Amino acid sequence: MSMQTETNKQVVQAFFDAMSRGDIAGFIDLYDDEGSVWTSGNTLISGTLTKAQIEQGAGAIFDAFPEGLTFTVHAMTAEGDRVAVEAESNGTHVSGKHYRNLYHFLFEMRNGKVLKLKEYMDTEMITDVLCGGQRPS
Repeated sequence: MSMQTETNKQVVQAFFDAMSRGDIAGFIDLYDDEGSVWTSGNTLISGTLTKAQIEQGAGAIFDAFPEGLTFTVHAMTAEGDRVAVEAESNGTHVSGKHYRNLYHFLFEMRNGKVLKLKEYMDTEMITDVLCGGQRPS
């Protein structure tokens, strides 16, 4: 495994560690200045956000989970500038509902930072818990 590939995996693990700690600045700093995240599906949170938009809205994630939202990485595969991750989240939403989702994340890295993140998960769980059953019009 190349040094670059190993560094990319370490950055991705640091990303999930920061998310699990509720460290907004910590995971935002891991994005490239041109970084973005794309969330799959047709939910109220689906679509693409720039780094600036992520930074602006990141606090809402943690507001929705006052006891924290933890991420467990189950598997990670890296090649070149891409890191694929199978992960799971767990937390209690402010509604009192338990939130556990399974994910596949694809990170595209540039110079040790997250350039593009693609997030695939159970969108019905997103709609039910995070969006209170509301769907886009």
